[in-house]
Parts: sequence; structure tokens; C-alpha cells
Amino acid sequence: MRRIYGLETEYGIAYTADTTRRLGPEEVARYLFRPVVDWGRSSNVFLPNGSRLYLDVGSHPEYATAECDRLTDLIAQDGAGDAILADLLVNAQAALEADGHDGRAHLVKNNTDAQGNSYGSHENLLVRRSMDFSHLTSVLLPFLVTRQLLVGAGALVPARPTFQVPTGETNRAGAGSAPDARPQTGGRTFGLSARSDVMWEGLSSATTRSRPIINARDEPHADAEKYRRLHVIVGDSSMLPATTELKVGSAILVLDLIEAGVPMGDRSLRHPIRDIRLVSRDLTGRTPLESADGRTTDALSLQRVYLEHATALVARGDHSLGDDAVAARVLDRWRRLLDAIEAGDPTPLAGEIDWVLKKSLMDRYRERSGSDWDDPRLTRLDVAYHDITPGSGLLGPLREAGRAVPVVTPYEIATARHRPPETTRAQLRGRFVEAAHRARRDFTVDWVHLRLNDQSHRAVVLKDPFEPVSERAEALITALLDEAPSRSV
Repeated sequence: MRRIYGLETEYGIAYTADTTRRLGPEEVARYLFRPVVDWGRSSNVFLPNGSRLYLDVGSHPEYATAECDRLTDLIAQDGAGDAILADLLVNAQAALEADGHDGRAHLVKNNTDAQGNSYGSHENLLVRRSMDFSHLTSVLLPFLVTRQLLVGAGALVPARPTFQVPTGETNRAGAGSAPDARPQTGGRTFGLSARSDVMWEGLSSATTRSRPIINARDEPHADAEKYRRLHVIVGDSSMLPATTELKVGSAILVLDLIEAGVPMGDRSLRHPIRDIRLVSRDLTGRTPLESADGRTTDALSLQRVYLEHATALVARGDHSLGDDAVAARVLDRWRRLLDAIEAGDPTPLAGEIDWVLKKSLMDRYRERSGSDWDDPRLTRLDVAYHDITPGSGLLGPLREAGRAVPVVTPYEIATARHRPPETTRAQLRGRFVEAAHRARRDFTVDWVHLRLNDQSHRAVVLKDPFEPVSERAEALITALLDEAPSRSV
């Protein structure tokens, strides 16, 4: 079984002024993307490693990994994105100082800004067109509602959640809200995820107007007769690579279960939008959730059901993680975390799971200071946890102290900055981009097309994301490489 998957990560921009005026995100973003525009004549480019880098709405830098069919490749690509953005920030800081600005620019890999605006980390997962999409979402939604118990980034959230005012009955995809939901307020507490409070539907083609857990917009970026792209937008941006591995790996295994036709039973939740907020505020996973059939369950129990089915599937060797050892590692971490939560002490997994590590850091501060969750210094700690600015942030020293479990090596991340995955069409795209730049040719690239913008209008269509070989693409790349020496004189 094979599957294509990728991550899209939106980064937040912050600027701390000293004596000069404060700069907004738009101005800092222009400095950040100066080298990108110089290199690609646009703030929306594909890179030689097959990924896409662009400036999204709201001045959010966004990095979309190349297509991967091995989970370790995805982890390396994700780490490469952080490294690429960090280098751009170093250049931007130098340019800011050269222009007389004495403040400090920061990039944060988190999910909310100081004004409460939300941005996220989106998962793209290829599924077969032949799959019953309604069945897929009915099985996947309860998993995603409760997955934050495993892989939430941790967040300071209102102690009492705010619900959408009821608009009618919940549909089969989980849209709508609980019949008894009413806006509520209160102090702050530590929650599993900041994203949970901004989800308003289970399934929708919208992304911002009515943010869904699963975006149903049908953009396969592949042969539309064979595939569709499942766009999951409920996830948090993970800082620890082990959390990323569990987040994406567990979702892939659940999709494998669905595609393999494993009977899962009806696990649908009656009020998923209410439940995703309740689960976020319960670190024990024991809050009662009402199933669609009227029975009562909870996040811990639901995750155990998915885990046991996934364990049996992997035992048969029928999975799409790319490596049996990786699959075993995902299952082991999944099981250890659920066991630790049930035992009431998840701290042994602090080096692997973001919310566990972040809460342990905040708990330590609260013990020393005697503060409660409303202390504004905890907000600064929360942001510092996600700060990828070189020389700033909390995770750099923690990694150096061996407190963050590695999944891939620094060499693999450094390689992924410049080289695409070798087993998907991304390697053709990356090599074409590099060759076209060397030959100084005007070109256009997207996820499916490679095109030279000259009189010949030579173009190649790559509709199969699993295929790393194309005679037409190879001929085009070879021609560009042959041109490069004469054009570089």
C-alpha cells in the first residue's frame, strides 16, 4: 500500500521594536521574502527540493512540503522548511538593521497571534477516488476530534469554551453545533490545542469563513479520475519531530484501515464541534462524549479502538508509512502515550509530545512563581516555545540538552533543504526548477505541470504523484542542463 502525503505550515511574524518605530507583519514579510523574489521573481515559488514557498493571506509565510510516500522523508522536509525560513529571517534581520531598524524580527511556528487570529498546519493525504467519501469522513472525523489528546501543541485557552449558536441539526459530516450550545466566558486554562476553538464544521469546502475539520474542496493535484486530496486543517503546528511523526503517521494508518475495508463500526459523534472543544480542555481524555447512536464514549476509549485496529493492520504489513520500523515506532508511541494518560502521568513522553513538554515547562514556572494560568508571562512562554528565530526560543537549548527525541538526523534535514524525495514526482519538479534556474530560463511550475515560457512552450504534465520517472521530463531537464554552461558565460 502506498500513499502520498505532505504538510503545509503557516508561520507567524512578530517584531519587537527598540527605539525605532514598530513594523507590521507586512513590512517584515517584504524583508523576509526579498531573497525569494530576487531568486524566483515572485513571492510564490517552487524550490529545488520540490517544495513550495509563498506568502499567504495575512502576511503569513507558508511552506508546503514536496510530495512524500515515506514518513521519514516528510519529517525531513518539514525540518527543512523550518531551516529555510530561519535562514531567510537571518537575512531579513540584517537588511532591517542596514535600513536603520533596531528591533528584532521573529518567526513563530504556532497557530494563533496576539489578536486571536488563527492559522494552522494542514495535512494533505492522497486517497483513491473509488473510496466512499462519506464513509471516509464518518470514520475519520471522530479520530480527528480526539487526536489532539495525542498530538496537540498545547495552548492557553479560555477555561470555558465558546460554542457556535445552534443553527439546526448536525448533519452526517458533523457540521453544525450542539443543541444546547451557548457563548460562555471565563479565565484561562491549559488546553491541548488552540485550533479546536476555531473549528465550526466537520466537513466543508470553506477554509476561513466557516473553518472545517476537513476541507472538502476537490483539488487533487493529480489524475482526478483516480485520486482526490484529503485536506485536513484541524492540526496544530508541531515543534517536536516525534509529535509530527505520530500526528501524520496515525492519520495515515486510519486512512489505510478505511481503504483496506476494515470494519470499524459506527464511531460517529453526535456533536463533534462541541466535543472538539471539550476534549481540548480535558488532559485525561475522560470527558463523556455522546455517540451518534446515543451511547457514551470518551477520547481515550476512541483512540484505543483506532490504535488496536491499526496495530492489527501493521502486523499484516498492510500500511503506507514506507517502512515497517517507522510503523512500529508510531504504534509504540501511540500506545505508550495512551497508557501514560490513563495512568495520570504523561510526563515521561515530554521529549516526544508537544503538549506534554509545553505543560511541564509552564507547570515549572507556575510552581516557582505561584501564578495562575492568567499570568501574561505564560503567554510569552507559549510564544517562545514556537519561536524558530536563530538564537531565540526554548526548543534550541532543549534539543542541545537531549530533551527532544530525534526522528531524522541533521544530515537528512540538511539534504532535504536542497534535494526532493527520490520516490515521488517531486524529484522531477525539483530537478527541473534547478536546471531552469541554471539555464536562466523563464518557466512556470505547479504541482502537476512543468513548462518553459518560450516560443516552443514546451510543457510536461505529471498527473501521477507516485511516478518519479518521466521520459518527457527527463528530456526537458537534460536540454536545460545542456544549455546552462553557454548561458552562464
